[in-house]
Amino acid sequence: MKKSWRISPDRTCKVSETCPTRKPDLPTNFWCRITSKNNGDDGANPNANGGKSNAVPIQTTSADLCYINVSGKQYITTHSCLQQYPLTLLGSPDKELYWIPELKSYYFNRNRDCFESILTFYQTGREFRPLSVDDEIYEAERKFFRIEMKARAQETAVSVGDTADAAPICCDGDWRTTRKRVHRFLMDPRCSRWATAWHILDIVFICISITLLVMETDGNVKNAFKEGHAAYNYLFGLNVLVIAFFTTDLLIRFVTWPGLLNFWKNLFNILDILSILPFYVSLIAEAFEDDNTNNPTEHEHKSYVVLRVCRIFRIVRVFKFIRHSQDLIMIIKVVGHAKKELCLLVLLLFIFSVSFGSLMYYIEHQSNDQFSTIMQGCWWAIVTITTIGYGDIAPATWLGKVVGSLVLTMGIVFLALPMTIIVGKFSTVYEKEKGKE
Repeated sequence: MKKSWRISPDRTCKVSETCPTRKPDLPTNFWCRITSKNNGDDGANPNANGGKSNAVPIQTTSADLCYINVSGKQYITTHSCLQQYPLTLLGSPDKELYWIPELKSYYFNRNRDCFESILTFYQTGREFRPLSVDDEIYEAERKFFRIEMKARAQETAVSVGDTADAAPICCDGDWRTTRKRVHRFLMDPRCSRWATAWHILDIVFICISITLLVMETDGNVKNAFKEGHAAYNYLFGLNVLVIAFFTTDLLIRFVTWPGLLNFWKNLFNILDILSILPFYVSLIAEAFEDDNTNNPTEHEHKSYVVLRVCRIFRIVRVFKFIRHSQDLIMIIKVVGHAKKELCLLVLLLFIFSVSFGSLMYYIEHQSNDQFSTIMQGCWWAIVTITTIGYGDIAPATWLGKVVGSLVLTMGIVFLALPMTIIVGKFSTVYEKEKGKE
């Protein structure tokens, strides 16, 4: 088991069995650091050296401790922890401007909640915005402390007693760094103004694509989409421009995506492929229309079926809007966490629809032609239980009306019970996902 050093109440160093350790009498966010040396294998083989651990716990010296006072609240960390990010305020010599000799600490008149999140970034390399802090306030604190994404790329390999060999993890000219920047440019509209402009342009092209899809079915303008019309070339050129933009965006995302397999695991990438695939399939189908065949009628029928299927897949372009809304993405994640409750709701609906649909069929089928099959009875039960009530099918006998009233009442009661569970689970998971964002 790994050992670490902790500070006891008498300020002496003792060995603890857990790491990192937070001492209750010390301010929050005080984390001890250790380094281990296992003969060059970095702990990869725990059975090496006869099963004995070569981990060397290193005591945090008083000279390495860094005292920070934020609006009257004291925090203790280490200079080596802060110097991992030399471009940030706390990791650079600029923090000496905030040294107060009387307090024997660095003083910042800033937001406490935001600073705890910022200090967590130095300790773990990850950021979490507090739920109680507004986005604009948190961004202002990040800007003040110079906490930016590029600081992570310039993280140095500084460890206790090893500062002389510190070196950046990656260089600015490295392909991996460039790929990460381009990927973030495509995925995060907040990283720069150009990224915001790119995402706005993507939304504009999505709107144009959906508008063309809707106009193509309108009786007044659908003739303009047929070859030979005066406006056909303009509309076709606009459609080509939209598809070219979507294709370019998809190809760049494919090249810069972290991992080829992870690209295909992402649902939004699959939706993007399905949104542009119909255009290229239709071009190929039209190119082979004039191909020699012994049965031209059958060939035209197959081409018509292909084009019809392609037009159906163009509806997927609507879902491209989800990528640009973090709230919609969060709702999808929440629905995934509440899948058990949703399955319970679907199961109850299935049981009630089949049971009451069958019962209504045996009651009404002799005197009411609307209930000629059990499937029609199940359709009536679903419409009644969900309180939609289309009115296309209705019971005619007095016994059927009594059963219908019972189905309506039970549907309201039994569907409301799992719905409260789903709403509660939704609120809990939503708050957790919101906190991560």
